[in-house]
Amino acid sequence: MGAQIHSYLMSEDASGQANFYMESLGGEIQFLTTFGETPGTPDAMKDKVMHLAFTVAGTNTLMISDSFEPVSYNRNISISLNYDDVSEASTAYAKLSEGGESKYPFALQPWGAYYGEVVDKFGVTWMITKQ
Repeated sequence: MGAQIHSYLMSEDASGQANFYMESLGGEIQFLTTFGETPGTPDAMKDKVMHLAFTVAGTNTLMISDSFEPVSYNRNISISLNYDDVSEASTAYAKLSEGGESKYPFALQPWGAYYGEVVDKFGVTWMITKQ
């Protein structure tokens, strides 16, 4: 039996965060459910995202949901994107950096790969690599 790991993010703005990733990395929404689709949902919650699955940077699936508690990310977990093309990797790094913080500039490393690390404007750490 096999399994796949998918990153599932909790967000204070799931739609905005998903759109930022799709604009930065390319992608599209695969599935979207709002809390308003559940009977008895209070009006204030109707437009909040219950579950959104989307692809980025090819066929990679990310999932995201609005949280009703404050969200804080830390560096204990990072999302790693490995590219075959240095130009695509560099572009992804630059776009994810917009409004965020460069932790490790994207550059050729002593071990022979290109690597960079950025914390995006939502607080998610991305490790971008071109092997």
